[in-house]
Amino acid sequence: MLKGVLVLAVCFLIVTAYLLGSVSTAILVCRCFRLPDPRTQGSHNPGATNVLRIGGRLPAAVTLAGDMAKGLIPMIVCHALEMAPLVFACVGLAAFLGHLYPVYFRFQGGKGVATAIGMDLGLHWLIGVSVIGIWLLVAKIMRVSSLAALVAMSLAPLIVAWIWPAFAIIGLHLVVTLLLLIRHRTNIRKLIHGEEDRIHH
Repeated sequence: MLKGVLVLAVCFLIVTAYLLGSVSTAILVCRCFRLPDPRTQGSHNPGATNVLRIGGRLPAAVTLAGDMAKGLIPMIVCHALEMAPLVFACVGLAAFLGHLYPVYFRFQGGKGVATAIGMDLGLHWLIGVSVIGIWLLVAKIMRVSSLAALVAMSLAPLIVAWIWPAFAIIGLHLVVTLLLLIRHRTNIRKLIHGEEDRIHH
């Protein structure tokens, strides 16, 4: 009986995390600020960086906070319920996939960096802070947002292996990193050819 209830609870968490991840913060923020749909402007990506191009710092900051919350909240719930690492991994991946492939917006989502960072903060504050620190350092030196994100998230599995060396959590980050690389394939091509947009003051 208890085992059945636990399975139902885990399934509920996974589905809820996906549905929460599917809420496109960028699209909703742009609507609230009466800005163009981010899927039709700039890089056509519904994410904080593109919202910054379209509407400036405030809408971008709100978008960033919302996208991070989608990864953070499910992890906090898992901690509160004292779930096993495998549950953390499944719930975290569900939230991340929701952001990439949102059911509410024809599965046209963002690239997932902010949601992944929020997930890391929720898993363990030191994992999140380490990833953010690497992102900020690379961004400050290279002035390229996509490169900073790729470097930070590529190093995330190593950080996790040091701080929380559970197989499921490391596996989660390997999958997330692979999906991020796939989602950033256009950025990677631009980086190779020196055509990627740089961060301006």
